[in-house]
Amino acid sequence: MYEGVIQDLIDELGRLPGIGPKSAQRIAFHILQTESFDVTKLAETLLIVRDKVRFCEICGNVSEQERCSICRDPRRDQRLICVVEEAKDVVAIERTREFRGLYHVLGGAISPIDGVGPDDLRIRQLVQRLADGAVEEVIIATDPNLEGEATATYLSRLLAGTPGLKVSRLASGLPVGGDLEYADEVTLGRAFEGRRLVV
Repeated sequence: MYEGVIQDLIDELGRLPGIGPKSAQRIAFHILQTESFDVTKLAETLLIVRDKVRFCEICGNVSEQERCSICRDPRRDQRLICVVEEAKDVVAIERTREFRGLYHVLGGAISPIDGVGPDDLRIRQLVQRLADGAVEEVIIATDPNLEGEATATYLSRLLAGTPGLKVSRLASGLPVGGDLEYADEVTLGRAFEGRRLVV
């Protein structure tokens, strides 16, 4: 335990997701010990982000305008919507350069243990986006964990009866460079389900 403002800084940094007590302490001392570290710039940037950044009114992605750059882009395929849990997932998919459709950010995943149900997510907004029949396929790209699977199952059942709509799920399986002996049962099972012919 440190005194006064140093401990306050460590405590505040420790409240950030993924930052434990030791990491918070390391970051705090980096800020204190590195003369070239521009604390004012960091503080200004945080305030600007808080003030300017919002969520896209259509898809829920982060944006500085009412609509994000993806929803404003007329070159995107309006017939495809990829459903993701968080805005950071949009960035991950965009880095692949494989998907040219639109997105829908749910804002989390169904997790009864954490008290998150379907009504706490942006599922109603997704259904509204599909109402006009212009979308031909919804690709569910939730995380391959318990919560992501629960969310994918819920969405699949909810959208199953929509006429003219194809619902798909991202394939999952073994990572490149991985060893079979270290793969868990779910991952290995998915790899078998998603196998494809090579000859």
